[in-house]
Amino acid sequence: MASSEEERERGTVVLGVRWAPLAGLPLSRRLQTLAVAAWMYSLFLGPWILWLVGSLLLFNPYLRWLVPIYVAWLYVDWNTCDQGGRRGGRGWGFVRGNVFWRYFRDYFPVELVKTAELPPDKNYLLCSYPHGIIGTGVVCSFGTEALNVRKLFPGTTPNLVTLRQNFNVPFLREVLLSQGVISAAEDSIRTALADPRGGRLVVLVVGGAREAQLSGPGDYRIVLKKRKGFARIALQQGVPLVPVFTFNEHRLLSQVQGPLIGGLQNWFRHVVGFVPVVPVGRGVFQYSFGAVPHRLPLAVVVGEPIPVTRTAQPSPEQIDELLEKFEKALVALFHAHKDKYHPGEDIQLIVEE
Repeated sequence: MASSEEERERGTVVLGVRWAPLAGLPLSRRLQTLAVAAWMYSLFLGPWILWLVGSLLLFNPYLRWLVPIYVAWLYVDWNTCDQGGRRGGRGWGFVRGNVFWRYFRDYFPVELVKTAELPPDKNYLLCSYPHGIIGTGVVCSFGTEALNVRKLFPGTTPNLVTLRQNFNVPFLREVLLSQGVISAAEDSIRTALADPRGGRLVVLVVGGAREAQLSGPGDYRIVLKKRKGFARIALQQGVPLVPVFTFNEHRLLSQVQGPLIGGLQNWFRHVVGFVPVVPVGRGVFQYSFGAVPHRLPLAVVVGEPIPVTRTAQPSPEQIDELLEKFEKALVALFHAHKDKYHPGEDIQLIVEE
């Protein structure tokens, strides 16, 4: 999607760079680009800035008293992300529902598609594909109220799952918890899925770091066949599995690749648990290069829940059987909607080991 007369004929080329037009585009589109750029760059620079801010408070004679108060709060609240997070309340309305996320949503735009009911008397494990570089579609859909997820699925509480180390950054952890985000630690996922009140939508982007390495324009390439942990947890907790597929996620950004970068990424993935990427998209004021995702429509399609019978000690055969059911449901979901979101395109879903 470009619209606005294809961004005024895709701007003007100067010195090989295609610049965005200085005039003629509505303010709303400028704000959309600013919101997405701010979010994207904060992913890379935000933790460093927040650590710096926390350190500088110690040297400010008027504000240093905030540090021991915050440290005391961390001592009390440190394990919240591993215990199912926050279910509504404190900060949800402001953090999840502010205007920033509406501009973010409208930039692409993002659409959340419901294909079946998710009654709130149960908890659900939503397994989302593809990961893409960032997982933009699921963040907007389940980490904010920009798409009214709790109205679309009444009585539910969405909990997006992210790496535990993200909660080690001061102040960032408060934002994540106020978005309903929880730790990817297994105990954290189990605690949320065991909520006796029901209605938990625990959203796990299964492909993880390995799938992020595979992301790029072309066919969809996902990592599934050896990712058995989520099937085991679903069986042990007795919660339905729900396939989720985001169309166009893999096209938002490409990445710099090569033997040296690939080796460094593999090392980080095995040692640290995440993959550093050099994203290639567009800039704020030009369309030729930068880390801002391209303006492409995203459709986050939520499939039908797969019933799961609780099994305290599932056998490898039972895990494999459920994994096969999930794979078939995910592939069927992709093919059922592919023509709508990729009309006339010969695009495939490739399931990696």
